[in-house]
Amino acid sequence: MANSVSGDSVVDRVVRVIAAFPEGVSVLQLSELADRAQLPLTTAHRLVRQLAQHGLLETSAGGSVRLGLRLWELVNRNSPTLALRQAAMPFMEDIQHVLNQNVNLAVLDGWEALFVERLSRRGSVANRAQIAGRLAVHVSSAGLALMSFQPRSVQAAYLEQFTDPAGKVTPEDLRALLTEAAHQGYAQLAGVIDPDTWGIAVPVLDGKKRAVAALGVVVPLREVRLQALVPALQTAARGIARRLGDSSTSASFHSSESL
Repeated sequence: MANSVSGDSVVDRVVRVIAAFPEGVSVLQLSELADRAQLPLTTAHRLVRQLAQHGLLETSAGGSVRLGLRLWELVNRNSPTLALRQAAMPFMEDIQHVLNQNVNLAVLDGWEALFVERLSRRGSVANRAQIAGRLAVHVSSAGLALMSFQPRSVQAAYLEQFTDPAGKVTPEDLRALLTEAAHQGYAQLAGVIDPDTWGIAVPVLDGKKRAVAALGVVVPLREVRLQALVPALQTAARGIARRLGDSSTSASFHSSESL
């Protein structure tokens, strides 16, 4: 791919254009898109026009740009998370029906929990976990559940680079949280993101007992019943793992050992 004066490739610039749309925003003016992608306006205009020809972006006469349906189609049609979501959905619906609270499903991507599915109902407590949203491992019960069941080499690499921007969690604190989660078989965090909520998550384990996903709930602090919640989540996680094991696409899911 040809490079620009700045040294970045066409692929780099295309990715910056697509990634320029912030969470919850589906439409941007071309000038704002260029600014967010850190591209000259003429370059952004050319890339947007080419991407629109393939249906990856859509443009309007007023100069606005939105993500195209073709992009959504391609991402979802062959996404490895599709089999995971299909395997998990019946179990997530059962848990939500019983709790009437938020239920979420996450995978580990780098040093973050990436949420691939979420169910919520009117009246549920606040939940910062959004579909396609990310949370740092140390501030989410899903992240802790995922990391605590990764290979030692992955955990060591994570702890070596870990810093808490808020300055509240040390690597020693985090090591203790991961050890506790591995010992108990679940992770819990109370009031870390929202002071009135409690997050509980369990790992979905592969045949080597490594977490390929985490199933979690967010409930009000006053309603925490670990003795009832944890067994229900663990039973559901085992069911998800069985369905993934029976799926021809289960090989798409793995631990982060290759990081």
